[in-house]
Amino acid sequence: MWWDAALIETTVTRQFVCSQLIPEEVERLDLPLGFGDGLTDGTYWEWIEKAKRIFLILTDLGIPDQIFGIIDDSWDDSDLPIALDQVGRLALTPVKDDRFAKKFYTRQFHYLVNYIDKGKHITYDDDSLVPVVVDRRPGLAAGNSIDRIGLPNKPGETFSRRRFSIGTTPGAMSMESFMSEVNGAKSLQGDHLAAYYGSYEYQGSAYVIFTHANDFNLKSLLATTPGPLKSLAKQDRRRMVMNWIHCLTDTLCYVHRKGRSHGNIKPSTILFTTDHYIFYTSTSRLGAEASSMSASEKSVFDRESYDFAAPEQWYRPSANAHRRNIMVQRSSASSSSDNTTFSISRGGSEMGPNAALHTPNPLLDPQAADVFSLGCVILELISLLMKRTTRAFASHRAAKHKLAGRGGAVLDASFHKNPGQVESWMTGLAKDAAKKDDVVFKGIAPMLHVVARMLSALPQERPTALDVEQAMYQILTEKCQIAEPHCVHQYGGLIPGLGNLHLHSHHSHHQLQQQGENFNIATRRSTSAGMRPGSRLSLHSSSTNGSASGSAGSPEGERPRVLPELQASSPPSRSNWQTSPLHRSTQAYILGTN
Repeated sequence: MWWDAALIETTVTRQFVCSQLIPEEVERLDLPLGFGDGLTDGTYWEWIEKAKRIFLILTDLGIPDQIFGIIDDSWDDSDLPIALDQVGRLALTPVKDDRFAKKFYTRQFHYLVNYIDKGKHITYDDDSLVPVVVDRRPGLAAGNSIDRIGLPNKPGETFSRRRFSIGTTPGAMSMESFMSEVNGAKSLQGDHLAAYYGSYEYQGSAYVIFTHANDFNLKSLLATTPGPLKSLAKQDRRRMVMNWIHCLTDTLCYVHRKGRSHGNIKPSTILFTTDHYIFYTSTSRLGAEASSMSASEKSVFDRESYDFAAPEQWYRPSANAHRRNIMVQRSSASSSSDNTTFSISRGGSEMGPNAALHTPNPLLDPQAADVFSLGCVILELISLLMKRTTRAFASHRAAKHKLAGRGGAVLDASFHKNPGQVESWMTGLAKDAAKKDDVVFKGIAPMLHVVARMLSALPQERPTALDVEQAMYQILTEKCQIAEPHCVHQYGGLIPGLGNLHLHSHHSHHQLQQQGENFNIATRRSTSAGMRPGSRLSLHSSSTNGSASGSAGSPEGERPRVLPELQASSPPSRSNWQTSPLHRSTQAYILGTN
């Protein structure tokens, strides 16, 4: 049993005290105190009311009658905890008994529990009772730095706990660094994010507690479909996957709105519970992956991170960086008129598909990199929905690298090095979806066009997380007919000045639509009504100031920010939203730090 002040107060009643004493002792409760030489008119019962913890300890030790002697010596709960070398002054036994004194000393901490509340950091003494219940069920990893826990003051909720060694030894973290990370983690509290709950120090280690405890991650789900997911009805499962996509885009909007980035989006950092709840790992250094990896593991090449990273994150200086590969197929930012054909921008008409890897990039925009990585994850989820395996997708991406013979290096199956293969995979998904009767599949092709923009080689050609979230919301509501996607009202109000950002209806100038075979996403500021519930996140930068070149109906001096058509019969000119940087490239975002 975990004791708190309320439970102690309601337990130690006069009836309870009387039940622990013999009749002669009960009669003594209303007698005047035996000390003070008559200068006080208090009774023993009145004193017990301020020594309830001590009475409970004595009851646990089988000596409740000793409460009278302790009161005569003026001890009360304010004296707790009593140091071990001072317990003898209580005179609990006729002769000195160190073993019994140790029992009292240990037991007192059961009634002095300092519970961990949200946002709280606590330093516990070595003998304190830490109110954390670790899940010891068979099958869970033992001795790991990451535990699945419960908190007595939060019944029914499950958390994850990470342990850090504090000190100056190799692999340890200084307390100053730990607290700095804690203070940074407190500012992100998304529902679909492993968010900071609380932290504490105990016996030379520091612990951080995060909301949610995962049962599996997307990487394992893609390899083997969990039983609880298999057991769902087909329609429910399909709608759930679509909602997952919106939850991820919505949460990334929240993170970016805070001026932060996730920086490590990939299948193993997308987590799930057995109740099908999806969430990202923490964005801080205190997160599960960072804290659980050993030094040797960190030194090994992380193929998953490479495969899902944006091209600019794997820039490699080259002596021939100034030479552009003009022999490769050139590609524009547009798609053909066929709604099942996709084209990923390689960075302009004079740049090959891998040119961005050899283009100097002193400033890395981590938010734009997040958008690329999330596009890869969304593509994996759509593949899952279409019953395509992740292994087959990886093999397809690496197919162009296969050479005759045996041996050789591991094939490059990354998204950023294989845009052509990714395009053909997307085409296959769209064609398969077109054959399905379920209305959910009507959103696949439009969603893939959004993903194609997210996978653009150049960061400035990618949509913002907000653009993606707005597009996904409209696809889910209009194409998939999911009336109310999850995460619509999650984060509250808009930043002032952005309250009119929305997608217009079918007859508006700016909309998400199919015009013939063309798919178009558009967003702009507007003073008209009709904003969908939950449009509450800011753009990465303010709208581009323009002139008369804006569309009809635009306020004077303001140009609408429009995502270009994702399909067109001829390459379009560079659009407004491409002309001005939507993603930040300030010093605060150098090399992915924030």
